[in-house]
Amino acid sequence: MKKISLLLILAVFWNCKEKKEDTLVQNLKSYTIEQMMDNENVGGGSFSPDLSKLLVTSNRSGIYNMYTVSSTGGPFQPVTESDSSSVFAISYFPEDERMLFRMDNNGDEIYHIFLRESDGSHKDLTPYEGARSLFYGWTKDKKNFFFGSNQRDKRFIDLYKMDLATFTPTLVYQNDEGYNVEAISHDEKHLALSKSINTNDSDLYLYSLEDKTMIKINEAQSGNSAQDFTLDNSGFLYTTDDGSEFSYLMQYDMATGTREKVLERAWDIVGSYFTENGKYRVTYINEDAKNSIEVLEVETGEMMTLPATGEMDITNVSFSDDESHMRFYAGGSNAPSDLYVYNIENEEQHKITDVLNKEIQRQDMVSAEVIRFESFDGLEIPAIYYKPHQASETNKVPALVWVHGGPGGQSRQNFSSFIQYLVNHGYAILAVNNRGSSGYGKTFYQMDDLNHGDKDLKDCVEGKNWLATQAEIDPDKIGIIGGSYGGYMTMAALTYTPEEFAVGVNLFGVTNWIRTLRSIPPWWESFKDALYKELGDPNSADSVRLRAISPLFHTDKVTKPLIVLQGSQDPRVLQIESDEIVAGVRKNGVPVEYVLFEDEGHGFVKKENQIEAYSKVLEFLEVYLKEDKGKPIQDGQSIEVNTETE
Repeated sequence: MKKISLLLILAVFWNCKEKKEDTLVQNLKSYTIEQMMDNENVGGGSFSPDLSKLLVTSNRSGIYNMYTVSSTGGPFQPVTESDSSSVFAISYFPEDERMLFRMDNNGDEIYHIFLRESDGSHKDLTPYEGARSLFYGWTKDKKNFFFGSNQRDKRFIDLYKMDLATFTPTLVYQNDEGYNVEAISHDEKHLALSKSINTNDSDLYLYSLEDKTMIKINEAQSGNSAQDFTLDNSGFLYTTDDGSEFSYLMQYDMATGTREKVLERAWDIVGSYFTENGKYRVTYINEDAKNSIEVLEVETGEMMTLPATGEMDITNVSFSDDESHMRFYAGGSNAPSDLYVYNIENEEQHKITDVLNKEIQRQDMVSAEVIRFESFDGLEIPAIYYKPHQASETNKVPALVWVHGGPGGQSRQNFSSFIQYLVNHGYAILAVNNRGSSGYGKTFYQMDDLNHGDKDLKDCVEGKNWLATQAEIDPDKIGIIGGSYGGYMTMAALTYTPEEFAVGVNLFGVTNWIRTLRSIPPWWESFKDALYKELGDPNSADSVRLRAISPLFHTDKVTKPLIVLQGSQDPRVLQIESDEIVAGVRKNGVPVEYVLFEDEGHGFVKKENQIEAYSKVLEFLEVYLKEDKGKPIQDGQSIEVNTETE
């Protein structure tokens, strides 16, 4: 009787579950790219000195601009109205409502720091021709701010201090050896400097600005990163993976030179800092491709209970200078992150934004599922799976293997309008974190060193094979897509495993490693050698292998349809990379589409361009992967879209 009852219960459960899923599919709405890209992206959240407002960045106008908003919610007030280069808020001034922001030139990554006066006028505080400037924080007395700039030597970032009274910069540290400035003590006596060894390991130093001496912090070759100094400057926090697969938090005693482990978790601790007066220590953990955040009350040693956000995950937090308020973002793989303000003293919580386009029903978005599959050599590969609501054993759908940027990046459980757009239109997505991805231990991270286009590619092929075994997937309609390094993997797949994937989508991908490694931006000089150790030195015998793994020299092998998207201002992957791969593949009589944007860099940030790019991708997939819509392009023919701005 018990067995029958259990079977009846399970039958009822599955029947209800299937009915719920059937109802969801019947009510599923299909969204246009214009609707999907109308999800707003809001970032930052600097509190005004009186805590009444927040300074944020938003792309609601179609391009990133600065806005202010009440810290209890209300309409956004535009501060800038750029219609060309994106504007990103840095901070309110500590004691008044002047503002700092940064801009580059349409994605060229040559950032300048600007002042917005109270009367609305703007001034470039770092007008150095061809040099980039990066904000490093306010001094403790709030009379200056630190910034880095390569104005003196384009290869290296020096440290400067900007006087707020005169806006005159003073050189604090001249960087002649290619160190990276990672932290500055509150008393301005010490700098934390790092020196890259390879893409995983770096040496960490404490440099005295008084006597110019330097102390090495790490005791063995390992991955090390500066985090923060204690308020009284007696201790220095850093993360290290010395003797461990994952990074943990350490504290160095400035007086005795002793080291103490502060915090360790089962995943990488990727960041930790003290709030303005040292009341809280905020720590970020990369837990299976999403942020886990811990806020410790230093005096009591107790963890703060973070505000309730329903099904959403808190992804980012920041505190007001008086530590009475916390602003945070909460979202998920199926919902973009909204901004909140939390009053710690009275526990009042205010939702500031509602960034999901009101025309979109949240239940139509798909939640990511973390899966793992076995690769060709038995190695377990983590991946993030987005299964369309309409997919089933009786309604098989096409799929794409999605490859992140890098090398060394990670696909994460974040919301992506582009991914949700493709999934909403019936394409399953498997975001593969192939060997060499970060977040899964340093052994896994180093597995693709000097091996790109080989085992990492085989992991992607095994991801395709995993998809092919899923009942809801059409095994003959699986493509590959990726940007930057992921774009390289797309071209490597079409070149070196030409029969594995049905189509390729290459977003600004590397196709000639020799040229790319020789033409890296000058400000990458400090970790150029580390990059060469992972990928190979193009000026040595490594060039033979680099040529062998560069798809540009093997385009004759490409037989499957391809779409390439590129920004002409890209300083990392030059436009010529895409120009030449398109020309080479066209010679095969293979369908090729090329979408070029004159006003974008490494990635597309303008909504108008995103709409153009992603709609072209879907149109391409509908013809060549789904094969049930549109009129196919004839062999050898291509559609070229060149979007220019005045």
